[in-house]
Amino acid sequence: MKTAMQELFSQLEIEHPNLFNTNTLEGRKFINDYYKFFELEKQQIYNAFYRGIQDEQLRFLTTYDRRTPEQYYNETFKLETV
Repeated sequence: MKTAMQELFSQLEIEHPNLFNTNTLEGRKFINDYYKFFELEKQQIYNAFYRGIQDEQLRFLTTYDRRTPEQYYNETFKLETV
């Protein structure tokens, strides 16, 4: 499974490969910006995961996901290398 950001950038890489050219200033800036947004999205997923665990605990559910947010993210949204 890919996150929305991963899907977006996969599509951009196909349609606008020049954006990913690390030999240009524009390409390096674009990739740096991508990683900032990628990290922001990752933190939002972590936060949502924690809120989900807290909600379950508040409802006294006996079974809940015992993974950390990072484990959940890494297992669910594996970043595919280009």
